Amino acid sequence: MWHRASSIELKITGMTCEHCAQHVEDEITAAGAQRVHIDLHPQEVSTVKAVFRRVPSDEDLLAAVARAGDYTVVDIAR
Repeated sequence: MWHRASSIELKITGMTCEHCAQHVEDEITAAGAQRVHIDLHPQEVSTVKAVFRRVPSDEDLLAAVARAGDYTVVDIAR
């Protein structure tokens, strides 16, 4: 059965460099994302856009970001 991919956008604070962004991308990918794009804004709110075939729960997304480092998710838009 074919499933339509779903996009999720996370607003995250605390990412200050490309190294931070890579950790977040790795963990979001491990949570099942097929594609991840990060618009990094050091000292501000960064945006993480991810496309999932099977959409994870908010708790799973929060856990993935927590595993990546000391970052704060301020919004999750589906």
